[in-house]
Amino acid sequence: MNLPLFATLSLLLDRMVGDPRFLIHPVVLMGRVIRFMERRMNHWQTEHDRILRIKGMILAVTVTGLAYVTTYLICKMAWTFSPLVGDFVNLWLISTTIAWKGLNRAGGEVYDALTAQGLEAGRKAVSMIVGRDAAQMSEPEVVRATVETLAENVVDAIVSPVFFAALGGAPLALAYRAVNTLDSMVGYKNERYRAFGFASARLDDVLNYLPARVTVVLLYGALLGKRYTANRAWRVMRRDARCHPSPNSGYPESMVAGGLSIQLGGLNYYGGIPSQRAFMGDPIRPLTPERIRETMRIVEGTGWILFSLSGVIALLVTVLADKF
Repeated sequence: MNLPLFATLSLLLDRMVGDPRFLIHPVVLMGRVIRFMERRMNHWQTEHDRILRIKGMILAVTVTGLAYVTTYLICKMAWTFSPLVGDFVNLWLISTTIAWKGLNRAGGEVYDALTAQGLEAGRKAVSMIVGRDAAQMSEPEVVRATVETLAENVVDAIVSPVFFAALGGAPLALAYRAVNTLDSMVGYKNERYRAFGFASARLDDVLNYLPARVTVVLLYGALLGKRYTANRAWRVMRRDARCHPSPNSGYPESMVAGGLSIQLGGLNYYGGIPSQRAFMGDPIRPLTPERIRETMRIVEGTGWILFSLSGVIALLVTVLADKF
């Protein structure tokens, strides 16, 4: 089986179709399982951190393993029924782990809300895609939050799923998505999740380590040939990426900040608690809604470069398979 080909076609399928809203998304099912288990395992007010870390490891291994095994069995049954059905199921399941179309749609919704309906609508729209408090954000803060989210999720929503699908098909892609969902639900550093979510957060960091650095190269390519400056983006990335608290998110965020000649980072609030993030980039241009549109174009270009690269790899795999 040519797994890079399946990854390439799934990326295209997501770009063309996205996630149909009438279907139950696998991530929704993962979220329900995680929420169910977390409520019964995470006794953070009464148990020692060491116990909570062990329970968090059990949660991470259980959910990730369940996602892999379930997907493997579904694909195997589909292929047993019919090779054509099996191929389609595999393609569709991989596509559910990718959110290329959905990522830019989310950015567009914030842009449209800000420009057509005003700041309050923009705050409401951005609150749907970020975990930070949005009720008191200024317009530049709404723009910054949106740009940071779009940049960071190039890794989580596009590059990493394709990377793992090319290595292990739908089972590995869904296992990655399970880890990513775990991190988004329990991977916080607040009192409730600091110990319990430690394993999920670290596992997500490990899995995204290589894709985040591949994303830097893809973003550089997307910044070439436009009015954005790819070389400046590279310099800013080398200077600022490691200042981010995440070992991975700083790379795409600093690339976009440098490419757009803007400054990201600063003061955020989570549940009313302030969190100061290191600045990335330089405030050469203002944080206006147009920066969202520019970031969306960068995300679009990055996706097409990844599609082309994945397609070339799939072609090479096909040629080598025929020879050997």
